Amino acid sequence: MHANPVTAMPLEDHPLRQQLNDEVHARPPDALTAPLRATYIAMLSPWDNGDRERELISSLAQRFDGPPVRPGATHYSAQLAGFSLRWERHGEFARYMITVPGPFDEPFAAQASERVPKDWLAQLPGKRLVATSVALVKTSEVQDRIEEAGQRLFAGNVFVGSVIADGAGAAFTDFRIHADGMSRLLVEDRAMSARQAGRMVQRLLEIDTYRMLALLALPIARELGPRLTQWETTLAEVNTRLVGAVSADEAPLHEQLTRLSAEIDSVEARHDFRFGAAAAYRDIVDLRIGELREERIQGLQTFREFMERRLTPAMSTCEAIARRQTSLAQRVVRAVQLLSIRIDMTREQQNLALLRSMNRRAKIQLHLQQTVEGFSVAAITYYAVGLIASLAKGAKAAGWRIDPDIAAAVSIPLVAGVVIVGLKRLRTLFTAREGQS
Repeated sequence: MHANPVTAMPLEDHPLRQQLNDEVHARPPDALTAPLRATYIAMLSPWDNGDRERELISSLAQRFDGPPVRPGATHYSAQLAGFSLRWERHGEFARYMITVPGPFDEPFAAQASERVPKDWLAQLPGKRLVATSVALVKTSEVQDRIEEAGQRLFAGNVFVGSVIADGAGAAFTDFRIHADGMSRLLVEDRAMSARQAGRMVQRLLEIDTYRMLALLALPIARELGPRLTQWETTLAEVNTRLVGAVSADEAPLHEQLTRLSAEIDSVEARHDFRFGAAAAYRDIVDLRIGELREERIQGLQTFREFMERRLTPAMSTCEAIARRQTSLAQRVVRAVQLLSIRIDMTREQQNLALLRSMNRRAKIQLHLQQTVEGFSVAAITYYAVGLIASLAKGAKAAGWRIDPDIAAAVSIPLVAGVVIVGLKRLRTLFTAREGQS
């Protein structure tokens, strides 16, 4: 009996299905077998440098007959002549790892990066943030002879360490930059598989990398502290003046608050990413430490204890400054809104006073208009009666029996009434036309 061939479902895939599915498999750690040396470098480098980094990796691979980097790739791993090279492109940094197999007597007596041409290393774009010499060994005297190992391997510095991977390994570092510009990480392989050793080394290096990336926010927080204090003092002074301010003070206060709000918003926009990134990086550090599955070595701080005592206070400072900055920005916005409401109320009162003044002027103008209309009625009546008197005189001269004086006297009320009615009709007509327009 033959099995039926598997047929694909007649369904349309989302255009990103394959890409999203492969994301969880991207950048797997290399398998590492003790003994070996590695040089790890993390360069703070913007995303735009990706093309240049791919060109450099391809040029190095070409020198040593290795495969080139795929266009648009964000990671590369290859075994070249005498060493292996690993490159990963991240959001704001790129990391490189050069690995050379042992054996060797002294873990940190030489650098794995010596296998790479110096002129190539000098061309790496960005600024060096982390540089670590890694030694993966099968046995170590560190756990049993801590003081002697610290003097020999870590230049007498206090170092931290713990058993990792549920007892399958151990790791030691002093988190110091030594005279050669490198930090040092010693990893002991007791019973780890090659893949497990690779994962542990990668986690240890990521702890240091993301620790440094998180701490990029600390100088900013320290710089912002005094400025925030100054802004808070200014805001308190403005609020105090606002309590007893009169309308003449509102415009200067509003300008001062607006300028203060603009300064705070500008600083917040410039540093918001860094504070947010610091919190995210700190979370990654905590996650990677948890993945180490540490066990204490008597006399040594564990990686978690070291980070809780050294990194946590720095991150708390950054978080406090970020919250303080956000709170201050919100308080300034509220003060601006309250002052704007007060200014609007003052303007409404001024507009009301202006309307009242205009109403009084309109009434005065109406009274004047009525007075002028009265004079106009008298003037028109006077001239009209004069015309009637002239007509009556002419008629008397023509033989009519009319007394011009009586005719003029009788016409006065009639002419005045006609003039008054005519003016009222004209006023009504003009008012109607203005209403239609």
